[in-house]
Amino acid sequence: MQSLLDRIRAEGKVLPGNILNVGSFLNQQADIGLYNEIGREFARRFSDVEVSRILTVEASGIGIACVTAQYFSVPVVFARKFRAKNIGEDLYSAEVTSYTHGIDYTITVPRPYIPSGDSVLLIDDFLANGCALEGLAALTLAAGARLAGAGVVIEKGFQQGGRRLREKNIRIESLAVIDSMGEDGEMVLRTGPSKN
Repeated sequence: MQSLLDRIRAEGKVLPGNILNVGSFLNQQADIGLYNEIGREFARRFSDVEVSRILTVEASGIGIACVTAQYFSVPVVFARKFRAKNIGEDLYSAEVTSYTHGIDYTITVPRPYIPSGDSVLLIDDFLANGCALEGLAALTLAAGARLAGAGVVIEKGFQQGGRRLREKNIRIESLAVIDSMGEDGEMVLRTGPSKN
């Protein structure tokens, strides 16, 4: 997706610790036109599989998941990182480590929100160490649902998450892959290959 690569090059800021800040268009301030292109591209890439539900994790993945869901005409469910008082005990849960925030947390989804037999597409903004997607995949499988794959906006290809998830036979479709990032702000980017 050339428009995504162009925005990353123009507005992405490399921060210490291999953190990429793309808040100006992706996960703090949302460029809805770009979100629509992203959703359309995920729909194209996953047109060969059944998708009956989209699952993401709060918070940055929610907007992208919602726009993407319009192209599939399916509901979006998001896993919470923190337990709310209005949620009961009938939950699927998984432990996740956040690369960006450097903390561990338990993600949860009420059991009725992932019916057994559903075909679930995971959507997230970033793939670094793969823990968030791994946790979402665990929730999906615990529910007895099928995992259609995972759509990722930006994958840090120089980190191990993508390789580890692909070795578990999880289909990953990344729209942009960063092969390297330097502290001087230099990035080597490419469009992620498509199975379709």
